[in-house]
Amino acid sequence: MQTLLVVGAGPKALAVAAKAHVLRKLGLPAPRVVVVEPHAVGGNWLPSGGWTDGRHRLGTSPEKDVGFPYHSTWARGRNREINEAMHAFSWTAFLVDRGGYAEWIDRGRPSPHHHVWAEYLQWVGHRIDLEVVSGRVNSISPAADGWLVSVLGEDGVLTQLDADELMITGPGRSTRALADHPKVLSISDFWELAGKRALPVSSRVAVIGGGETAGSALDELVCHDMLTVSVISPMATLYTRGESYFENSLYSDPGKWAGLNLEQRRDVIRRTDRGVFSVRVQESLLGDNRIHHLQGRVMRVTDRNEGVELTLRNPLRADQVHAFDLVVDATGGQPLWFLELFDADAADLLELSVGGPLTHARIEAAIGYDLAVSNLESKLYLPNLAALTQGPGFPNLSCLGELSDRVLRPAVGGAEAAARAVVSGGGTPPQLLVG
Repeated sequence: MQTLLVVGAGPKALAVAAKAHVLRKLGLPAPRVVVVEPHAVGGNWLPSGGWTDGRHRLGTSPEKDVGFPYHSTWARGRNREINEAMHAFSWTAFLVDRGGYAEWIDRGRPSPHHHVWAEYLQWVGHRIDLEVVSGRVNSISPAADGWLVSVLGEDGVLTQLDADELMITGPGRSTRALADHPKVLSISDFWELAGKRALPVSSRVAVIGGGETAGSALDELVCHDMLTVSVISPMATLYTRGESYFENSLYSDPGKWAGLNLEQRRDVIRRTDRGVFSVRVQESLLGDNRIHHLQGRVMRVTDRNEGVELTLRNPLRADQVHAFDLVVDATGGQPLWFLELFDADAADLLELSVGGPLTHARIEAAIGYDLAVSNLESKLYLPNLAALTQGPGFPNLSCLGELSDRVLRPAVGGAEAAARAVVSGGGTPPQLLVG
């Protein structure tokens, strides 16, 4: 049995681990899934992860759970069994188990708070006996037949883990801020202070970022006594995420993605995912006249008395300087954060596979159907970078069941090929196969 090591115990890890659990129960081959997590299962949805205080609501429907859209297509004759078995780990199954299903229906199927979503992920992990290594990945190196992952445990001890395949998830560090200044908060600093009700008293606040990380911060700030809150982003205005059937269907069914050209794909992502607020957050901000938008990129941060000055740059006008009492860096995760974990040999291998220096554009263009980097002998799955080539739902919560299908498909596909070879007199199938 091969080992798939997943960095981060979030929804993607749980989706893959639950699907692998189901496949094994049905007698189909699947890798052993091991997850490395420094906090807890679902940690980025809890205050300990630094991305939320746990009290804000999920931006997508919870019914887009670890099995959604329950449409496996690659295990011929077994797909219905797989879909039905995955329902045991659904959001509704979680509510039924906890005795809250009827109340959730009667309340109009509200999106859960982040901490409740984390509880759901932990419930799934418990039911499948998720194998979790507690610690933080320290380095990643290539091995003769896979990857060597060094994990720093809570006790300060380094452990070396061997894996045949590697999947990296999550947004990276929440502690990054654009300047080392007491009035410039990382998103982790912000949520820690907000959770303690200890945000500094401020009249003029700036939130840098136009996506959901910034939206959640704004959703919190409007509950505080601020004079003005300026949202800084390079976009022309604050956009609302497209959430009609037509947009959502492209997220739930990435099969339609192949029919779009590159410019159309970028347009969909730009309009519906990157630098946009959810409808719920946007509606809560519309009625608050303290919220303003400032267009530009922050080029300079300078100290000003007891606050800071931000220099904003726009291509068609002179730089502008604005003063604030408090600044929150809510630009979100960095897509290539994981490269800091790669040693020189691993970085060289990845450069060879993508055909040049490791840029965002070059890596995302190399993501194949299985959500792994093409031309790498040992699989490296990067679903967070799969939007452009494979579909916008893979980096988020929109099609976790399809994500697990694609990651685990080589195991089942290879087994079915071996079985067909036996039927035609071409060889002996692996022992994991059921006849």
